[in-house]
Amino acid sequence: MAERKTPRMSAVKIGLGMAAGAVVEAGKLAAVNAAGYAVAATDAANLKIVGVFAQSADNSAGANGDVVVEVERMQAFLLSNSSAHACTVADIGGSVVVEDAQTVAHSSTNSIAAGKCLGFEDGGVWVFIA
Repeated sequence: MAERKTPRMSAVKIGLGMAAGAVVEAGKLAAVNAAGYAVAATDAANLKIVGVFAQSADNSAGANGDVVVEVERMQAFLLSNSSAHACTVADIGGSVVVEDAQTVAHSSTNSIAAGKCLGFEDGGVWVFIA
């Protein structure tokens, strides 16, 4: 049996190429579309949440991947709680879903998983995003 020297990288901050035409804002939920490019999170089919944008960025005049944006992950973020489909204490330990780029909910149309609910504070929801 032979050991393998496996390369490693930190996954707390990652750089992602942005989708053509995308504009994103720091502190909001970051998603990738079906092609793998970063976009602002919405309750839209085929998006996957990857973290929170560490910076604002504008690729409105560029093609896919022309602009790289930094995304933070592997930690808990305090996000807004939905007023229409609010997360409750019963959601702690379970997945919550995206309502918009800064709001999570107990349920939504497309059920895009935002992360795990860890608790509540000042009207917000602590969400762990891996």
